[in-house]
Amino acid sequence: MSATHSYYLYIPHDGVELFTVVVLPQKEGKFPTVIMRNPYVDFFQDMAEDAILSATTDYVAPFTQAGYALVFQHCRGRGKSGGDCIPFLYERTDGLHLQDWIRSQPFYNGELFPVGGSYTSAVHYETMPFAPDVKGAVLEIMDVGHYNRSYRNGFFKIGLAGGWYVDMYKHKTMPKKNYAPESFNLLPLTDFCKTVFGEPAKDFEDILMNPDPTAPYWSQHKGIGDMQALAEANIPILFVTGFYDIFTGGIFDMWPALAPETREKCALLVHPYDHGNDAAGQPIQFEHGSTAEVFGNYQVKWLDYVRGKGEAPVLPGKVTYHKLFAGEWVTEPILETPDTNMTYPLGDGEKTYVYNPFAPASFQGGLSTNFGGAAWQGDADPRYDIISYTLPAFTQDTYIKGKMSLNLRVRSDCEDTCFYVRVSLLKEGGAYSLRDDIQQISNICSDYRPGEEVTLPFSFDEHALVAKAGEALRVDISSSAFPLYVRHTNQKGPYYAQTTAKVAHNTVIASESTLVVPIA
Repeated sequence: MSATHSYYLYIPHDGVELFTVVVLPQKEGKFPTVIMRNPYVDFFQDMAEDAILSATTDYVAPFTQAGYALVFQHCRGRGKSGGDCIPFLYERTDGLHLQDWIRSQPFYNGELFPVGGSYTSAVHYETMPFAPDVKGAVLEIMDVGHYNRSYRNGFFKIGLAGGWYVDMYKHKTMPKKNYAPESFNLLPLTDFCKTVFGEPAKDFEDILMNPDPTAPYWSQHKGIGDMQALAEANIPILFVTGFYDIFTGGIFDMWPALAPETREKCALLVHPYDHGNDAAGQPIQFEHGSTAEVFGNYQVKWLDYVRGKGEAPVLPGKVTYHKLFAGEWVTEPILETPDTNMTYPLGDGEKTYVYNPFAPASFQGGLSTNFGGAAWQGDADPRYDIISYTLPAFTQDTYIKGKMSLNLRVRSDCEDTCFYVRVSLLKEGGAYSLRDDIQQISNICSDYRPGEEVTLPFSFDEHALVAKAGEALRVDISSSAFPLYVRHTNQKGPYYAQTTAKVAHNTVIASESTLVVPIA
């Protein structure tokens, strides 16, 4: 095959010009075309176009060397593209316009392959339902759940959607904003956009004012994409996540929701790391945990498989995941929670602590719900508003698989408050965080009266790991985890409407609280 041929152009659309690089395996011919659209290209903003062309050509070389054309576009308002970047707002129309543009080009052979990870996969979800010439895709580390990106049980995810949205919003035209994570402590939160952006931002205001997953907003605003369109896509898609990715739970929810005829063509690959899928900088480097080491360039291999040019890097129709602390990969139709459980009472008696929303607690690592991934935790009972329970040690190596859960018996002297739970595995190196969850009393008991006891259910995202004999689980409980989640004001009613906060005295009744651990 002759030398790669590449060029750049500005594609006009809807009043702006979108910078686009085209890299072909050779100058003449028709090729299957990989589409990438990316907002994280600001380092290119002041670079000469020829230099960008060279860097992009090198970046996509694995695809062009395998015979694919590559069309790489800077998202609106980022890099060299004009306009304003407002998350998700323009991705459908810009993405569909780019697909139509490719169809008019002489190198188009009738096959399109969207490839991306995180927001760069969201831009492709936005173009669903996929046109007939979209033959397959690699969509990594993001699910289609718009609510899941922003909330958990009614708590806004500052550590995922908060700072990320603020940074994305008008990134080029409004590079400096009046923002720190503490900006989400603003009361009322309805003033957030006016304070931080200096202007209304309806899309973000709508998100902040709809913490209820059943609110009409979430059915009217598809956001990242339409689950029904994805479920019935009926094309081979390789999904990728990690056990410490920010979208782990959403992707595990998405997989069984696919129509059977779609799922049998797709595959889900789950690595043991966080959003970056990179062992470097992780608290633990898992034996045989690297996808590059085990599966090679799975993106190119998957597209080749779709085109009948080779074997799939992982088995279609199944989930292939890394079993942590066992050094092995497992392939199953679905990562199910087994019927066998070990149930642990948290402890004896009860403990009361003071929750002061003006001085919220914090924890290391965002686990599977916020940025930050896995992290070693400190000692038990690290401060006055975090209480810790260490469970009995495992007497033998134990395979924990699926969704752990906790029934937490509590009471409070406020009409509403919240409880945050983090589960860690006590290893030789310290407390290695596994999962977390957050819940408020009003989600379970709308007419709660101070002093009453109530049981709050916590459900943790899927996991697969081996706890060694002698190791034990530790449960840390607080009422805040800043800056992962927006703080609870201890007032009843929607957070965004609160104008004041107050101190709560919250009690955990350990003797009536149980952690359920699924054992395979």
